Amino acid sequence: MEFIVEKIGMSRTIAAQSIPVTLLKLVDTKVCEVDESGRAIVAYADTKANNKAIAGQQKKYNLTAEFNKFATLQVANKEAGAIDVSALSEAKVLKVSFNSKGRGYQGVVKRHGFAGGPASHGSRFHKRHGSIGNREWPGRVQPGMKMAGHMGNEKVTVKNELVSFDAENGIIVVKGCVPGFNGAMGRIRIVK
Repeated sequence: MEFIVEKIGMSRTIAAQSIPVTLLKLVDTKVCEVDESGRAIVAYADTKANNKAIAGQQKKYNLTAEFNKFATLQVANKEAGAIDVSALSEAKVLKVSFNSKGRGYQGVVKRHGFAGGPASHGSRFHKRHGSIGNREWPGRVQPGMKMAGHMGNEKVTVKNELVSFDAENGIIVVKGCVPGFNGAMGRIRIVK
């Protein structure tokens, strides 16, 4: 079973052995259409996006204006309506997928952990990458060479233990950290 969640932030448990936890909030989701294999088209609210394509889907599935995003999920429902969250009560391990924090264009020291050169005067080699090629053969830069470039904002999936689930408020507490910024939208999938 899969669910769309919003990251609230991190905290810790209040016990003799305190553990770091991340709080996730279940996003209000409506199941629009379900096929035989359990895959479903679901609608949820995210930003204020609106155009004719979204309006057409809202009319087709009798949705209110707030449900303006659509996704395909594996669900427990057999027919359209509110998403069934009862499976989270017995879950033990979740796979959590979010986009990592975007860090823009970064150099090799931050992006790949290069050491750089001496920081002292006269070195003229501080946070650069150094030479990148070989000799006359092959006479080109090899594919996959670690260089400066765009860092972050890519899908990252981690496995977390489920600590608790508050069905009334839709709050999921998982052990450890998950990628992404506070307020980011992501998915969770029950592993066992």
